[in-house]
Amino acid sequence: MSEEPIQEPSKPVFDWLPEGMEALADGEYDAIIMGTGLKECVISGLLSVNGKKVLHVDRNGYYGADCASLNLTNLFEKFQAGEVPSYLGSNRDYNVDLIPKFIMACGNLTKMLLHTKVTRYLDFKSIDGMYVYKGGNILKVPATPEEALRSPLMGLFEKRRFRKFLIYVDQYKEGDSNTYGGHDLRTMTMRQLYEAFGLVPDTHEFISHAMCLKTDDNHLHEPALETLKELQVYCYSLARYGTSSYIYPVYGLGGLPEGFSRLCAIHGGTFMLNRDIDEICFDENGQACGVKSGNAMAKAKMVIGDPSYFPRDKIRPTGQVVRCICFLNHPIPSTNDNASAQIIIPGPQVGRANDIFVCSLSSSHSVSAPGIYIAIVSTKMEGDKPEDEIAPGLALLGNIMQRFTTVATTYESVSDGADDQCFISSSFDGTSHFESDVTDLLSLYKRVTGEELDMNINADSVEADY
Repeated sequence: MSEEPIQEPSKPVFDWLPEGMEALADGEYDAIIMGTGLKECVISGLLSVNGKKVLHVDRNGYYGADCASLNLTNLFEKFQAGEVPSYLGSNRDYNVDLIPKFIMACGNLTKMLLHTKVTRYLDFKSIDGMYVYKGGNILKVPATPEEALRSPLMGLFEKRRFRKFLIYVDQYKEGDSNTYGGHDLRTMTMRQLYEAFGLVPDTHEFISHAMCLKTDDNHLHEPALETLKELQVYCYSLARYGTSSYIYPVYGLGGLPEGFSRLCAIHGGTFMLNRDIDEICFDENGQACGVKSGNAMAKAKMVIGDPSYFPRDKIRPTGQVVRCICFLNHPIPSTNDNASAQIIIPGPQVGRANDIFVCSLSSSHSVSAPGIYIAIVSTKMEGDKPEDEIAPGLALLGNIMQRFTTVATTYESVSDGADDQCFISSSFDGTSHFESDVTDLLSLYKRVTGEELDMNINADSVEADY
């Protein structure tokens, strides 16, 4: 008896499909998400956990979008750099992040990873050292009280005032007036708080830029409460690991969007890579109702994605970021031969308004071959000469074997998405950490769902299995 041919399941048919079009995947969804960047993957994971039917598409053949981790071959192809030099070692040893950012050990991104149980898919290691550029030198950010006493960042009497300030920060509890010390941080500016403890401007700069992770000095003229909370998270994270306040995934950041994508798929989400979106469809009320891709179409109650998928009238530019990926055969000088490190160059130290960020990683985090270090210099552009913008950071690296420079325009949504059901994430900024990007992610979640994401989980529980 001859076997009957196996028939593929027929595509679903809907009344709303235009003639000649077929359904994209299952056709109807609660949300269509475009781009597999970290923010989009977090949202798809959280929505699917909440029971929403999600279609997630990406024009690339890999997860991560602009924040993907690439091997050497893909990296050199992306930058059209020709053959990979043999001195860089084996292709399989590399996971080079296009937008490398460190994770605050007890910050909101860590809480999201715990909240969604994505930590069970990933391994993390702490960053070995944090440094700040001052007066032409790379100086270590103190990680212990003993280091603070030996640090050349401050004079002897300033160290005492600094210690007193940190004790105040540690004991401060919003809502407990007994911890206020006579200061109303809802009206008192950050500069006034520094001055109340007798701290000099150089110390203001060091604390604000290297510890509170401020990228400019605008916060000095704003109420101090939010900046103090950011300093508390930093100190809490530093106490958690001792060497620095940051952690980083083994094998690079590409594991983060993949982890959230796995979470989405487990809860019924549909993923389609190598699938570009040709058009976002709108109904008669101007609200997004679906997408077209080739001769296929899907319908949804909302459309979410990164700015590159949306029409120009839905987004506006916010500036440009320059990033330079550098391959070194040595650790960054003056960083104690650390396998991983962050250096923050406060803008005022080099005559700029915006800080310059330098981060380095190596085989200790399984992102490069043994003996090869990957350093990335980044900042927000202030002029039109990218090399000049990052020159102070490049000067700290020593001999550079190979480097790739990119300039990316950053965008944000022109609206909150309530009227047109287009929920758009903002582009990644030029910092070497996720703090401001997580703020955008939390905002995106609230705009999409109408609810705040519960962030009350204890970030100290990072080893626990939830």
